[in-house]
Amino acid sequence: MENIPMFLLMCILLIILPGPDTAIATKNTLTVNKKGGLQTILGSCCGLFIHTLAAVIGLSAIIVKSAYIFAILKYVGAVYLCYLGVKTLWTLKTIRTQSPVVNDDTQIDIKYGNQSCFKQGFLTNVTNPKVAVFFLTFLPQFVDGSNSTFFPFLLMGLIYTALTASWFIFYVYLLDRISAFMKKPMTKAVIEGLTGIVLIGFGIKLALEKA
Repeated sequence: MENIPMFLLMCILLIILPGPDTAIATKNTLTVNKKGGLQTILGSCCGLFIHTLAAVIGLSAIIVKSAYIFAILKYVGAVYLCYLGVKTLWTLKTIRTQSPVVNDDTQIDIKYGNQSCFKQGFLTNVTNPKVAVFFLTFLPQFVDGSNSTFFPFLLMGLIYTALTASWFIFYVYLLDRISAFMKKPMTKAVIEGLTGIVLIGFGIKLALEKA
């Protein structure tokens, strides 16, 4: 690896920029609880690990060079993001009719307990071909091409995944600490609406992305 401080700085800046992973982690932390947010993070990090392995073995290069494969992954990811966005907006109907008395964590757990937060985080990340493009274009800048790139790629991918997990764990715990305010019916409705719109926006943006 070369220029490690710059690599770490760029990773941190890229991770804290809001994206689909941030949107889905926010939604699940507020609508389920802290456990749901952490499960979402685990799913996202598993997706990142797969992208790391793909970059290491050269699959990312195939995805980028093949417009057909890129398009398939792009539209699958876009459809799934839009689905999550519409589903989030649909919950506003329930939130508006919910009695303030029945708004505790136990009933939220019962209502959302059958949803897999891990699966949402995993699919949101692993079906996003822009992550594969990112790994293929970003990581080589910090590797000496004259030597084997297998272990440097693997190490950088693991570092990026670890930094991502650290940031989102802090983010989820911060949301959980202010959950009393965030889970008020009016606040929750606004957050759900904005999150749904953001997810749909990310999905449309991904669908229009040129191969």
